[in-house]
Amino acid sequence: MPDGTEKPYAMNFGAGIYFDGMTSARHEVGVELTPEGLKISGHDGRLWAQWPYDEIEELAAPDNMLRLGRRGSATLERLEIRDPAFAAEIDAEAIHVDRTGALQRRQRMRVIGWSVGATASLLLVAWFGVPAIAARLALVLPVSVERKLGDAVDMQVRGVLNTGKNDAAFDCGTAAAEMPGRAALDKLMRRLESVAALVIPLRTSVVRRHEANALALPGGHIYVFRGLIDKADKADEVAGVIAHEIGHVAHRDGTKAMLEGAGLSFLFGMLLGDFVGGGAVVLAARNVLQSSYSREAETAADAYSTDLMNKAGGDARALAVILEKTGGATEPGTQILMDHPETKARIAAINRLAAARPSAPLLEASEWAALKQICAGS
Repeated sequence: MPDGTEKPYAMNFGAGIYFDGMTSARHEVGVELTPEGLKISGHDGRLWAQWPYDEIEELAAPDNMLRLGRRGSATLERLEIRDPAFAAEIDAEAIHVDRTGALQRRQRMRVIGWSVGATASLLLVAWFGVPAIAARLALVLPVSVERKLGDAVDMQVRGVLNTGKNDAAFDCGTAAAEMPGRAALDKLMRRLESVAALVIPLRTSVVRRHEANALALPGGHIYVFRGLIDKADKADEVAGVIAHEIGHVAHRDGTKAMLEGAGLSFLFGMLLGDFVGGGAVVLAARNVLQSSYSREAETAADAYSTDLMNKAGGDARALAVILEKTGGATEPGTQILMDHPETKARIAAINRLAAARPSAPLLEASEWAALKQICAGS
């Protein structure tokens, strides 16, 4: 029996054929498994070689033979073992011998482990890293870059909103009977933009959608739906909603949502200068249309709208009025409405912030009447 410092082997000695790699002579040898490695000796007691277990590798051989070589050896020495039981003992000790498939199984498990780890890392990046990156990146993007991003998403958004696929009929304010309404909208926007003083110039479109809604895209494009104007009883109600959307533009909420929704593929594409390629833009557009802003973003946009209406001299409480009429569904989205803060709480917060002073309508009665007819062409 070996002492406590040695490993007890079930079968620690066997016969083999040894080739020294310098001659073609066969040498019948005895092979001993020691704690350090294989010890190869002739029947005359001559020590032919000692191979550490981590330097032994398996060579191609028939099924009934274990053929071994020494890794990194300058000669082609090899050892052949034909006893299956002894071959199994060597297999169990030599790191690079894998007749039982255990090494392959360990390697597969290692690959699976690394794959699971890599997947978990990507999920963590997507869950925590992308929103953080998007939030920071959106605030420092040059206006020219944000406009390119917005234009790319705008093509997809228009395709979703314009179910009739007729651009001329989709946009209001282009027919002769609608032009006074377009002029009234332009006046309203000049009033709001003059006090907003944004670095991003705004583009506002009224489109033939019957939902009482509006939404802002990255880059300053604001869509006002016909249903919102139909629902409103005065111009300041429409102005309050538009001011809310201007708040999202000022805070770049749409850009953040777009970058988060499209994920890493869009971030990498943007870094490479690709603003319109691939499916990332489609995902970004879908996120703008179907994903809600956070409660904090909505509250901030309401506060921005109230402050902007106060500065413009309009009725800041008008936003609360239209919110009550529409149930809080003011953006972004179509018939799938967003998870806004509770409407009553929003209304109360807006009324608290609204200036307690007389206000004047942002449009004259005739101008408001014209704006109500901005989609009269169809």
